[in-house]
Amino acid sequence: MRVDLFDFELPEDRIALRPAVPRDGARMLVVRPQGEPPRDDLVVRDLPRFLRPGDALVFNDTRVIPAELKGTRTRNGNIAHIAVTLHKRVDASHWRAFARPAKRLKPGDRVSFGHGNSACLMGALDATVMARGHGGEVELAFDLAGGSLDEAVAAVGETPLPPYISSKRQADTNDRSDYQTIYARQEGAVAAPTAGLHFTKALFRELEARGISHHFVTLHVGAGTFLPVKSNDTTGHEMHAEWGQVSAETADALNHARRAGNRIVAVGTTSLRLLESAANDEGAIQPFTGETDIFITPGYRFRAVDLLLTNFHLPRSTLYMLVAAFSGLETMQSAYAHAIAEHYRFYSFGDACLLHPCQNTGHDR
Repeated sequence: MRVDLFDFELPEDRIALRPAVPRDGARMLVVRPQGEPPRDDLVVRDLPRFLRPGDALVFNDTRVIPAELKGTRTRNGNIAHIAVTLHKRVDASHWRAFARPAKRLKPGDRVSFGHGNSACLMGALDATVMARGHGGEVELAFDLAGGSLDEAVAAVGETPLPPYISSKRQADTNDRSDYQTIYARQEGAVAAPTAGLHFTKALFRELEARGISHHFVTLHVGAGTFLPVKSNDTTGHEMHAEWGQVSAETADALNHARRAGNRIVAVGTTSLRLLESAANDEGAIQPFTGETDIFITPGYRFRAVDLLLTNFHLPRSTLYMLVAAFSGLETMQSAYAHAIAEHYRFYSFGDACLLHPCQNTGHDR
């Protein structure tokens, strides 16, 4: 499909730079492709009354690491300042990262991060550039490995805020908690599963009291989620692979819920993409461990997910393409126009929408 079909104009003041307080006080737009009324303007804490007893919410329990590193490259006595965002772990000591400016790096360069940072007992975190890829990507071989590397990154790194936030303000200590779900457990993401940022302990208690179960999967979100689609057609875009896991216990519980006639509700596009990667042709969710680079665009037949809670996404992004596939492009164009007119807050710290599927996406529940 033509990428320009997924473009829209967003006023700068609609981009949220801080989260709502409290988290579940964020606004929530309920979107129905069929039925009356087509939309409801509510808040996230209203979610339980739109779900049924027996429905199963699926959350991504990945935990964001402080993957934004700033340092210097020294070559032939010349010093250059660079920054990298780690986005995918290769092994115990190697990471792939997006470098800024990447043109200052070449294979064999030594880069030092964190010198002079008293928080790091080692005094620094050093790495060698092993390779350069497309789009500013580099592969780094760190001098440390395993747990020692993780501790050093935690000491010298900063919260990797999305570019539409970091270009407008500096990261601060609040971001370490604000840009993290309250149920985050599995370290490895460099971007938050942002639909989950809206959930509070009080909201979980209300959902449980209504008989709505919750389940966890893990997808380590990479910085590639923010990369724009530069091709003119969706077929020309290459997704960055991300590592995920669906346990046998979770798969069994979700399949049991589905057989009982209940709905699977994905909290965030990351949960949805992983569930769809783990589902077979009949829609049964299988245990899954590995990488997924699934790219969902209109025409995709959804097999595993019946409802989607998600934030408002960037124009021309793969995530806006995904929601257009789920609820229909015209439906989402209308919903986003409504959200902009009604001053909803967009992107990672922004408001949410609860999406129902259009008839041709597969499930009708």
